[in-house]
Amino acid sequence: MRLHDLKPRPGAKHRRKRLGQGESSGHGKTSGRGGKGQTARSGSSIRIGFEGGQMPLIRRIPKRGFNNARHATRYLAVNLEALNRFEEGMRVDEAALRGAGLANGRASGIKILGDGELTRKLTVSAHAFSVSARAKIEAKGGACELIAPKKVQPTKRPDSKPAEAPKP
Repeated sequence: MRLHDLKPRPGAKHRRKRLGQGESSGHGKTSGRGGKGQTARSGSSIRIGFEGGQMPLIRRIPKRGFNNARHATRYLAVNLEALNRFEEGMRVDEAALRGAGLANGRASGIKILGDGELTRKLTVSAHAFSVSARAKIEAKGGACELIAPKKVQPTKRPDSKPAEAPKP
């Protein structure tokens, strides 16, 4: 195969939509913009949720309650089967898991789950363990070391006014 033999996959290329080329083209007269009005004009855009001046739905609905999702502890899951890539007797911690590409992304910690079978004796250091994972690791003669999860501190807004010095 040479460069001149390469072709795009069938259906990957489309012809350009030619607007305003007569009524019989199907895209003539108003060129697919409908009738008159704000949206038919060039440069027009109406923001999402705008209802023509009527109070938008998102502002009409009452806001109640509290969402706890911001304060949840999120773990990166790693299955026991994946730990078989480490050598016998090795200490497996967060740095080793991230280096092996088993725990990617941001989270409060790493949780070891008991899916699969462990074939090696390992000392595993993680933020959480499932009951089955802990049992399988210790059955092979390994050890589970628990680390406290990292607390993600919420960002504080700066005070609107700086504190004034007391008047003499």
